[in-house]
Amino acid sequence: MTDSPANPFDIRHNPVPTGRMARFTRLGGLATGLAGRAAMGRARAALRGEPADMASVMLTPSNLSRIAERLSEMRGAVMKLGQLLSMETGDLLPPELEHILARLRSEADIMPPAQLKSVLTGAYGPSFRAQFKSFDTRPLAAASIGQVHRATAKDGMRLAIKLQYPGIRASIDSDLNNAAALIRWSGLWPKELDLGPLMEEARRQLHEEADYAREGRYLARFGALLQQDARFIVPTYRADLSTPDALAMGFEPASPIETLQEAAPATRDAALEALIELCLAELFEFGVMQTDPNFANYRWRPETEQLVLLDFGAARDIPDDLAEGHRRLLRAGLDGARSDIYAALEEIGFIKPGLSKAHQTALLDMAEMGFSALRGPDRFDFATTTLADELRTRGQVIGQDRELWHIPPADTLFLQRKIGGLYLLATRIGARVDLPALARRFANA
Repeated sequence: MTDSPANPFDIRHNPVPTGRMARFTRLGGLATGLAGRAAMGRARAALRGEPADMASVMLTPSNLSRIAERLSEMRGAVMKLGQLLSMETGDLLPPELEHILARLRSEADIMPPAQLKSVLTGAYGPSFRAQFKSFDTRPLAAASIGQVHRATAKDGMRLAIKLQYPGIRASIDSDLNNAAALIRWSGLWPKELDLGPLMEEARRQLHEEADYAREGRYLARFGALLQQDARFIVPTYRADLSTPDALAMGFEPASPIETLQEAAPATRDAALEALIELCLAELFEFGVMQTDPNFANYRWRPETEQLVLLDFGAARDIPDDLAEGHRRLLRAGLDGARSDIYAALEEIGFIKPGLSKAHQTALLDMAEMGFSALRGPDRFDFATTTLADELRTRGQVIGQDRELWHIPPADTLFLQRKIGGLYLLATRIGARVDLPALARRFANA
């Protein structure tokens, strides 16, 4: 084993609570503490002769910080649920809940050394040291399901090992049930939005992402699909060093994708065009997509100008009917046929049926704004466009009309999440991409 020097970044060691009772106690203690503080807050307000509803006494800065900190400590389902809710509901959430969810999008705490050793022993047995030439105990990254370590295999191959936090798989269902109860009880969740479908989708995704054998298969699958495309690097899956609690792959050194901001304009443009083209190929040609838009899943190797693709836990097959529904939407958007755009949006479940003409018009006007990026004669300039801000402003106005509140089917949500994530990345990098040419190519394939 190789013990690393002090961490160069600010992270906290916190043991992951294991066992249903321990995890329930953490959430239950949080709820009890919040209830006590809420009661005291209401009592103080009553003494001052002031009105005090649940929201006003619950959503204090100290309570918000306490909720975010406890959910970050929990990792696993409750942290992942926060990330999903944040991505899927966006501007519909109250700012207080968005404050909590923003905290959950940051890195998790890491396991202390004793718990890390226990996890390694569980994954590889008491002689886990013999499996590797070296193993770096300092994690490269920590997230909701596990943390990643560098290692060297006995054959000399440099590795990245994703270690799953203890008890995560067994606690998914109970964690989600407890977290949903806390969210509903707190009054933070809008009553007009049905939490049930999102909970079930979170349950499905969490079980999939906790299945390291499944992720390994998708890792190998993407490696085969992109083997001949020199623009991309997919780490090699090491099945021989993988277990249910450890996913081993080749370590591919690279820089954060944001470093592309400092590259030459042509390099920036080519890299982001490659990523957007890949997304469209996943949807319309491969029939499988890595749906997590986290920027950390893309890395940049400047010396070879290649993109390193990471984390296939959220990969999923794309049903043919979903792909064709989006192709019809793409064609309609390029043609500018509003009735066809509306029909395609309804077909993929992006909007709910039975809307009034005024509501249909409002949604179509917003769709037209989005499709304008695909119709121009020139490359779309993500660096100078105000389209995202305009769409956000229009979306916030529409979001105030609760009759339009609607959560699309899971597959449609994940596609929109991936596309939206790439849009944000291209904007961050400041790329110019020939979106019209890409759109026409895949619409007519």
